[in-house]
Amino acid sequence: MGQDGGRAAPRQGGIALQGIGKAYGAAWAVRGVDLTLGPGESLALFGPNGAGKTTLLKILATLITPTRGDGRVAGFDLRKEQEGIRESLALLAHGTHLYEDLTVRENVEFAAAMRRRAGPLEALLERVGLAEAAGERVRALSSGTKRRLTLAKVMLAEPTILLLDEPFTNLDQAAVALLQGFVAEVLARGGSVIMATHDLMRGYAACRRAAVLVNGRLIHEAPARPGGLEALRAAYVAATGTQGG
Repeated sequence: MGQDGGRAAPRQGGIALQGIGKAYGAAWAVRGVDLTLGPGESLALFGPNGAGKTTLLKILATLITPTRGDGRVAGFDLRKEQEGIRESLALLAHGTHLYEDLTVRENVEFAAAMRRRAGPLEALLERVGLAEAAGERVRALSSGTKRRLTLAKVMLAEPTILLLDEPFTNLDQAAVALLQGFVAEVLARGGSVIMATHDLMRGYAACRRAAVLVNGRLIHEAPARPGGLEALRAAYVAATGTQGG
């Protein structure tokens, strides 16, 4: 893998949001979110269904435009420099978003072409455990194998900003370890990671900071420290009335 000669080098990681809000009619999915995440930092974002986690990730990924507020992602203006953000960012969404009629290899080749990536892709398929399935059509794959293929496309992007939406869904232990290793790589090269998940234990262990989003508002944020999970769980329970994952 490598960058195409005409592609600008990615910016350093970092996310800065001020008063970000998103309304659908009279209903606010995200309300006045302020968030700063520096290069090499990771955040686990917890919250119940409907809390606004996916909406916030979609705003960061420039898939939807915020109703209010401003921000910068990887050094780019969230409203004015969306192309630069997209070049620097990868989103592992809750769904797979694969081409079912194409083979595993064809899906990766198409993703590489869209990202203007050059170089052999066999090493990537080997890394995610899909070398032997490279010629199979996606529609014939198990949900877990499809998830590995989606992860391969994210890894191909070599992102500066990595957004993960319920990333542990349909992953076996080996794939979880693969994902955790890739997160560590992104952070080591100065990238930033936000992981939205219901899994309190895994999410807290994987990230250096943790936050709780309820009704579109950040109601708790703190460094992820040994013994700090209980304080997070208490904040989650107080805000939602549930124990979380």
